[in-house]
Amino acid sequence: MKVSFTSTQTPKTKPEDSQLSFGTQFTDHMFLMDYNREKGWHDSRIVPYGNFSLPPSTTVLHYGQAIFEGLKAYRCPDDTIQLFRARDNFNRFNRSAKRMCIPEIDTDTVLEHLKDLIRTDREWVPSSRGTSLYIRPAIIATDPYLGIRASHTYRFFIILSPVGAYYPEGFNPVKIWVTSDYVRAVPGGVGEAKTAGNYAASLYASEEAQREGYTQVLWLDGKEHRYVEEVGSMNIFFVINNTIVTPALNGSILSGITRDTVIQMAKKQGIAVSEKRISMNEICDAHEKGWLSEAFGSGTAAVISPVGTIRYEDRVLTIQKGTAGPVASMLFDEITAIQYGEKKDPFQWTEKI
Repeated sequence: MKVSFTSTQTPKTKPEDSQLSFGTQFTDHMFLMDYNREKGWHDSRIVPYGNFSLPPSTTVLHYGQAIFEGLKAYRCPDDTIQLFRARDNFNRFNRSAKRMCIPEIDTDTVLEHLKDLIRTDREWVPSSRGTSLYIRPAIIATDPYLGIRASHTYRFFIILSPVGAYYPEGFNPVKIWVTSDYVRAVPGGVGEAKTAGNYAASLYASEEAQREGYTQVLWLDGKEHRYVEEVGSMNIFFVINNTIVTPALNGSILSGITRDTVIQMAKKQGIAVSEKRISMNEICDAHEKGWLSEAFGSGTAAVISPVGTIRYEDRVLTIQKGTAGPVASMLFDEITAIQYGEKKDPFQWTEKI
């Protein structure tokens, strides 16, 4: 599929690396592609970053039929740029599409379009350690129709954002708050899809956690409100008796790309990993007995985020004396060294642009 190109006539001023936050600034161009039943996916184009014009009746605005992904590109020491696990992200994107009744994309074709877009805005890829180019592919339903059915038309787009650290704490431990009152997802629902409504459902509890001085919410299962599932923007891991323990994927937990990265890297480093159902009472018991040595989250945005404090009901668990532990630190160092091209990639996770 050929890609048409329209260059911006009003290029923006690129921010200094030291001024980057997360998700607030966007590059000069974006990629668009449309779908209808007659043509399939068509009209691939790179155009200046700008607004969409949508009727108030557009399906996505009323029924939330939308999916997205998050991945990154990194500038390496030799000034080349590489993607990290992009193919895995687009494969998961298609799994989300299938669950949300959205037509799938061709991974190979879209990956080439993404590379074209990054080449176009190459100068926007920051170079300082800790910075990267965040990539947001998304699909929204575009039928102008007020009826509950899958849309017949869609818009696929990719926007790019140069970013710094996701959390203000950086790699320093965050505080998480366990909610027993609200749930993010339930078995048989769309918890394992990266769809917009999942994140809207998480906002109320997140606001409550932040009012209490906590960075993120740790969600429990939607049926018994006992078993650990995931954090708002991360999968969660615990180090108990020298074993990394993480909740098993069960249909209501997002299958994180970084989660899989952590598991593969830990096993390569000779660390035991257990994917299983684990309750908060088990976590509290392990903490009380001195078996819980670390907790950390994983996700594209933060890569690895140590957890220093967990509040569950009337209990406050302080982990690793509120500091980053050796396992989280090692995983962060090893994964980011591959992402930035500082170490060889034995897993074939990276792809040069």
